[in-house]
Amino acid sequence: MQTIRGFRDILPEHISLWQKVEKEVFHLFEDFGFKEIRIPILEKTQLFARSIGEVTDIVEKEMYTFADRKGDKLTLRPEATASIVRSYIQHKMYAIDPVRKFFMIGPMFRRERPQKGRYRQFYQIDAEIFGVESAYVDSELIFLLNELFKRLGLTGLSAHINSLGCPECRPSFQTALLNFLESKKDRLCENCLRRMDKNPLRILDCKVNDCREALADAPATLDHLCKDCSDHFDTVKKSLKEQGLDFIVDKSLVRGLDYYTRTAWEIQTTTLGAQSAIAGGGRYDSLVKELGGPQTPAIGFAVGFDRLVEVMEQIESPEKKTLDLFIIALGDKAMEKGYHWSCKLNLAGIRTEIDFRGKSLKALMKRANKLGAQYVLIAGEKELAEDSLVLRNMNTKDQVSLPIETLIPDLIKLYKNKPEEILRD
Repeated sequence: MQTIRGFRDILPEHISLWQKVEKEVFHLFEDFGFKEIRIPILEKTQLFARSIGEVTDIVEKEMYTFADRKGDKLTLRPEATASIVRSYIQHKMYAIDPVRKFFMIGPMFRRERPQKGRYRQFYQIDAEIFGVESAYVDSELIFLLNELFKRLGLTGLSAHINSLGCPECRPSFQTALLNFLESKKDRLCENCLRRMDKNPLRILDCKVNDCREALADAPATLDHLCKDCSDHFDTVKKSLKEQGLDFIVDKSLVRGLDYYTRTAWEIQTTTLGAQSAIAGGGRYDSLVKELGGPQTPAIGFAVGFDRLVEVMEQIESPEKKTLDLFIIALGDKAMEKGYHWSCKLNLAGIRTEIDFRGKSLKALMKRANKLGAQYVLIAGEKELAEDSLVLRNMNTKDQVSLPIETLIPDLIKLYKNKPEEILRD
């Protein structure tokens, strides 16, 4: 049996970087007032069709959708924002306090073509803020992402920002865009031609090289912003400058989902060679209302967890966890006692292993070396008879005797007086 194409196992020897990211996310996001939320993996298909947009690659081609036994159409979540908005509305959070800050970490599912760094089950770090229209919140989220990546040791990053306007100013831009697209029809792919009538803005996100070349001189949303949107974007740029954050105003940047308005951004890196995005976000001030809630401004971002770890692997190797103590128990009586010692020491924060297979002393010493044990505790018939066990330092080969009667407190005291590398973090 093999994994499904586009799905993968994340093995123990690779998990340390994932845990490092999760630890930083929890600490940093909670410091900024975010609360963790956990949402279902399955939702009604209509939730994503209405929020993401029916004329998108995700809805048209990539979603894992099926009918349950009652015939209801269900979909494995392709992104988190729609589900968090649904939860915000369903539980009437706006009635208690409309201003909410959420984050989550979890798997998403899209049936894209599998390739390096891109999987059909992939993981995202997601953050959303509801109830605040201020441009300073847009800046805050970009600042938060920058701080997260800085703490994780990433370099070669650039923030690309744009404004997509609002329902008031977008019609004039769409008119200009349609006029431009009419002159480029012969150079556009079938998907782009089909979208011209339904959602021309999506054409700007086309990844086909010929289309991208044809759209190089396309009208920019920035040239059609209303005063409110223009002032909003100016505040975002000004506040980012005041925070000392470098950014690039990228008129070609449009997010791939229909619900975005005003500020949109991507954090890109060159660590993997060609420039690629590891995070993106934007404002979606109309989505809560479109999904049945009250008019509520909202904004959020998602980080591609798989891609982020791939970047981090270029900087550092996954941390190899060391074993503090390996207990060599020779004989049934020693095995019984060793089992209890192991449990107590693990609870005390000393990483301890014991092999229950009844192997020889030589085989168990090899096992201790393979596990990277810093110390070995030897308990055989002779040691038990003398009520004194042998503690061996696997690096220096030094040995000391420890009385059984005070074994646990002596080991705890010993480890607490040792260098940090043999203690639990």
